[in-house]
Amino acid sequence: MNIFNKFYVQPFDYILLKLPYSKPFLFVDTLQVVTENGVEGQYTFPADSSFYAGHFNKMPVTPGVILTEVMAQIGVVCLGIFLLNDSPTDELEVALTATQIDFYKPVFPGETVTVRSSKDFFRFHKLKCKVEMLNGKDELVCRGTIAGIMKSKSHA
Repeated sequence: MNIFNKFYVQPFDYILLKLPYSKPFLFVDTLQVVTENGVEGQYTFPADSSFYAGHFNKMPVTPGVILTEVMAQIGVVCLGIFLLNDSPTDELEVALTATQIDFYKPVFPGETVTVRSSKDFFRFHKLKCKVEMLNGKDELVCRGTIAGIMKSKSHA
């Protein structure tokens, strides 16, 4: 039996509740698609986010490390939660193991981005995904691969 049927919750709601992050370091607003092969979700960068202060004084730009984190949270962690299919009480352990990201366009305060990922592999608790981020004009912002280790603390 699938965890979502067993506990009568929608997969998107369940995944958002299981994320091991909170504001101001939660970078997932919505999920549109989640399957065993990938995920798509969105995040809007609040214009008052602290990382804009001093990151280019006259024209604030979202730091690449934050763009990478958004892609990791939506594209890898959300997918991993879906694939693990654990009970709602299990705590999640997450560790980033590798990233390779190419950047093409800046993201400015207030912009909404869409992240899409596709699973490369998931075995021995390691999940590797191809990820891409698009801006509101459907232009490619960045793309690459992200891998991480994901497991439930109860299955450690």
